[in-house]
Amino acid sequence: MHERLRSNAPVIRIGTRGSRLALVQAELVRDRLVEAHGLARDDFELVVISTRGDREQDRSLSEIGGKGLFCSEIERELLAGRIDIAVHSMKDMPFSQPGGLAIDCVLPRGDPEDALISGRYSTILAIPPGSRIGTSSVRRRAQLLHLRKGIEVVGFRGNVETRLRKLSEGEVDATMLAVEGLRRLGISGSRIHPVAQSEMVPAPAQGAICVERRRDDQSMAGLLEPANDPVSRLACEAERIFMHALGGDCTSPVAALARISDGGIRITGELLDPDGRFRVRKTIEGDAGEARELARTLAGKVLGEMS
Repeated sequence: MHERLRSNAPVIRIGTRGSRLALVQAELVRDRLVEAHGLARDDFELVVISTRGDREQDRSLSEIGGKGLFCSEIERELLAGRIDIAVHSMKDMPFSQPGGLAIDCVLPRGDPEDALISGRYSTILAIPPGSRIGTSSVRRRAQLLHLRKGIEVVGFRGNVETRLRKLSEGEVDATMLAVEGLRRLGISGSRIHPVAQSEMVPAPAQGAICVERRRDDQSMAGLLEPANDPVSRLACEAERIFMHALGGDCTSPVAALARISDGGIRITGELLDPDGRFRVRKTIEGDAGEARELARTLAGKVLGEMS
């Protein structure tokens, strides 16, 4: 029996960003822990933490420090003991965590695909030259420019609802978002067109929710253990290792997707020029137990193609 089942145990404080998607993801973590341990929702408190990445919307993430700005303030609160665990979109996390923190819990991964959102075009290849596509992702920008010459990719920041509003107001002809984020928000409709992974490989760890804890907090380690999905965690680790081995981070034009089944793993990795002038894509297969080594080997193959 976990110690948090004691009637006098303190409330478990979950740190999260304040967007509707971030809150939904924090609630998913809470509900998974409630189910795993027979706890009540009242045993948890969602603590909303403002991050610089959310506050500064007038510049690109690469200009102000990268996607790590979505987690650094939350991590400071975690290290200070003002929250017990932190929930993040794993694709936003830097490869390494600050000293004293650990990520060893990844929920079952959702759909990693990207979606094209447009009332005019149902596929990327149907977008004509001169069209304006909005995205804040360096990876998506590079992939779009590689696939469609002559389009204009414009910076497009804000939460999901803000981006969809800008699209409806005609600022751009289309935008791109993660399929799983839309599903978690209950957003559907004829404007949403999933993009085949053969056409656009997603970001490393896209569709995955991770939970961060203090490394020395064994109580939280025990609490989180049943919420972790080992297959999702290993696939995301392989993708992130591939990205790191290329010298990239979560704001680089790097894409990766690992699939694990029947004890095997297949990893597809991609590196692009920021302006889409070239793309190197490679795939490797092997035993899932060698996922980390395979990811590094794949990165070496991609770098070798570029040299």
